[in-house]
Amino acid sequence: MDRRARLQTARLYLIASDRPGGRPLADVLGPALEGGVDLFQLRCKDAADETVLAASEVARELCAAAGALFFVNDRPDLAAAAGADGVHVGQDDMPVSRARQIVGADRLVGLSTHAPAEVDAADADLIGVGPVHATPTKAGRPAVGLELVRHAAAHARVPWFAIGGIDEDNAAAVIGAGAARISVVRAIADAPDPRAAAYRLRRMVETVALHHGPAHAA
Repeated sequence: MDRRARLQTARLYLIASDRPGGRPLADVLGPALEGGVDLFQLRCKDAADETVLAASEVARELCAAAGALFFVNDRPDLAAAAGADGVHVGQDDMPVSRARQIVGADRLVGLSTHAPAEVDAADADLIGVGPVHATPTKAGRPAVGLELVRHAAAHARVPWFAIGGIDEDNAAAVIGAGAARISVVRAIADAPDPRAAAYRLRRMVETVALHHGPAHAA
């Protein structure tokens, strides 16, 4: 399937560094993909380009073998160089249009959104909606709660993933608020068994997709 077709069926998005939970990337990402992750973003804040590209090679090969999409955070130039499927940018980074120029029309661009107006105006291929709960990966960014999830469920025009402090204890409430796709970091990256953690989260979110269909998730 092409990238946009795979995006439509994606449900579980893992974001992690090159050393998730202090472990080699392959030791976490490989099992997570087996458990049901179908979109992975490499997020290496402040890392050297060489570090990002080396980790990208590992991630690209694992994701390709699993049929999952692979994104690089913040850096469309590195996403293109690494052969990634896309890049993810924030509201304070470069505009989506500029990121798209750099990665090319055949790759995907994701965008973080934190308010109803940002969800409504998003011109990306996919959006992250949150942070639903406070999270150390978004220090200083206030939690938006479930109201923004409900807004996205009603108004988002592109595939969207609820994000921010989501784990097995609170995912049901997020899914119940309308999220048919979720993004996680620590819930898988720090899990003793990434495969089992991914499997359980995937089962939770697939229940919504099964009962509500694609329209529920944009």
